[in-house]
Amino acid sequence: MKISGAYTIRAKRDAVFARLTDPQAIASCLPGVESLNQVAPDQYEMAMTVAIGPVKGTFTGKVQLSEINPPDSYRMAIEGQGKPGFARGNGTVQLRAIDDQTTEIAYEGDVELGGPFAGVAQRMLGGVAKRMIEQFFSCIERQMSASA
Repeated sequence: MKISGAYTIRAKRDAVFARLTDPQAIASCLPGVESLNQVAPDQYEMAMTVAIGPVKGTFTGKVQLSEINPPDSYRMAIEGQGKPGFARGNGTVQLRAIDDQTTEIAYEGDVELGGPFAGVAQRMLGGVAKRMIEQFFSCIERQMSASA
């Protein structure tokens, strides 16, 4: 399934890029993340609980950032497995300065689910992914407002 969208944050592009690539900010803002630990440069191990409809499960896996081009863009690949199945995704994040204090974050990618989780989750994935992304970016924005 393809996902894409954009979110606008009232903050400078450099600061937004730094926050979006900060493991502590990611861990505290991404819904369901239980742990995010750096294991190599730009590579992390993650544990995350996800609930989609009646199916809930914990996934463990890896997050890899690549093609990092501060403060413009980066690629992200995620893979996780758990009792309810597996999830894989990859995509790009691009930042564009609208003005000195406003940044647009554009994202697009592909998500694939497998196993028992996929049967139920596939139908609801679009709405759940959109809600999780919205929660993530609004949390990042709140963090940046608080530290400004």
